[in-house]
Amino acid sequence: QVQLVESGGGLVQAGGSLRLSCAASGRTFSRYTMGWFRQAPGKEREFVATINWSGVNTWYAGSVKGRFTISRDNGKNTANLQMNSLKPEDTAVYSCAVSVQEGIRLSPTEYDYWGQGTQVTVSS
Repeated sequence: QVQLVESGGGLVQAGGSLRLSCAASGRTFSRYTMGWFRQAPGKEREFVATINWSGVNTWYAGSVKGRFTISRDNGKNTANLQMNSLKPEDTAVYSCAVSVQEGIRLSPTEYDYWGQGTQVTVSS
């Protein structure tokens, strides 16, 4: 079992930055792939970014590539999402997730544990 708690969401103006954090507890965090997803009102959950267990391999959705950076610190059992140049269309509830499968995972169905989510609102 893995418990995940996100933090760092909030209200920011367009062009601003936020840093989301995901704190993990329970099973060995360092072995697993981490991902960030988001869900806007009335829309399906969508993939944002993912990072493999070592932090060497990452993958981003096209809509955030070049603006967002995912990272992890296995010693602290945390994963982060640095979000720069935010746009109103980035407004959503952001959730971190853990997959016990190896490698890059893009679909929410490939993730086994989820946090409760944190709200990010970008004003124009």
